[in-house]
Amino acid sequence: MDSIKNRRTIRRYSSRAIDPQLLDDMLGTACRASTMGGMQLYSIIVTEDADMKAKLAPMHFNQPMVTQAPIVLTFCADLNRATHWCKLNRATPGFDNFEMFFNATIDALLVAQTFCTIAEENGLGICYLGTTTYEPGQIVQTLHLPRLVMPVATVTVGYPDECPAQTDRLPLDGVVHRETYKQYSDEDIRRIYALKESLPENREFVSINHKETLAQVFTDLRYTKSDNEAFSAKLIATLRQQGLI
Repeated sequence: MDSIKNRRTIRRYSSRAIDPQLLDDMLGTACRASTMGGMQLYSIIVTEDADMKAKLAPMHFNQPMVTQAPIVLTFCADLNRATHWCKLNRATPGFDNFEMFFNATIDALLVAQTFCTIAEENGLGICYLGTTTYEPGQIVQTLHLPRLVMPVATVTVGYPDECPAQTDRLPLDGVVHRETYKQYSDEDIRRIYALKESLPENREFVSINHKETLAQVFTDLRYTKSDNEAFSAKLIATLRQQGLI
């Protein structure tokens, strides 16, 4: 539990290689994660080749950890394999729909997070890339993902070459609801976000971006409505292309 409490995102990695047997052991153990109906509705693409990482980098806004990390893992919701299996066994699959894509996404994220926890316990550092669903069509093409397979998460992994400060988290009573969802009052919201807003690094972030509040940084700069709508359109188009909606 201490390793999870002390975890931090690692974006800079040493040149030390990850032993292939260790990687396989971690992946094998991660695949013991919970999964709907025991179906394992996911696939994991392991990228180690420098040229392949260079091809993936633009799809992740050329974040340097994509090419620097020894390994990049792309976790995919995969209904292709189960569909093929059913057809081979005189069963008619009905997996080409959003319900099953949603289930497969949960499967993929469960195995992704399980892998990350195991990796950190083995002295490795990880970084989730929030850009996977921004350019899914290009990732599909680059990784040769067939119909019914969709990228949902990307993780870089390697031995850390930094020890950054932990990022803040909201207080527990800000995210945990007992029995039923409790709508937040204005006072609740102010209290829950007080620490985040008071941190020196966040105050500096507001100042250098010439904003009045931290919330404005998130709405006006980091996750704008226009960007969200544009990325949503690409995501929906790729889901249609892959036969998942």
